[in-house]
Amino acid sequence: MTRKSRRLWLVGACLLGLGTATALVLNAFSSNIVFFMAPSQVRAHPPAADRTIRLGGMVVAGSVRRQTQGDTPIALFDVTDGQAAVTVRYAGILPDLFREGQSVVAVGTVAPDGAFRASEVLAKHDETYMPKEVAEALRRSGKWDPRYGKAPDAASWNTMTVGDARHGEANRS
Repeated sequence: MTRKSRRLWLVGACLLGLGTATALVLNAFSSNIVFFMAPSQVRAHPPAADRTIRLGGMVVAGSVRRQTQGDTPIALFDVTDGQAAVTVRYAGILPDLFREGQSVVAVGTVAPDGAFRASEVLAKHDETYMPKEVAEALRRSGKWDPRYGKAPDAASWNTMTVGDARHGEANRS
């Protein structure tokens, strides 16, 4: 084997190793990425049952129901983006800032029955903060246009009732 062919084999082996390492890193990243989805996106294109997503929107007024299962508190509530709503089931204590009509991001999976099983619920930290994903979902739904100022309070735009939210329909004004 000549010096040139050995060098070519060495470069080829290095490129193969680098390609394999890159593929492994990208595969690890893709399995750990958690995508944000709005309720209308979840309704239109439900993710795989084992896929963890972040569901963001506003908590529908009048939709919060509390139960207990043994010693564990269970919270059921509907999250909307103004176009559709998804029922969220969370086993645990909700954050102190969790309120009806406020923005929320829930991390979890969609169950076969269509309900969202949250493993974590994040509530906004003050009256002016809104997660950028929730703001984008409101903008896409036509409930808010950033050219005209900050996002409105949920009470001023949220025309969904508990019944509408459970059926995934929004009242359009």
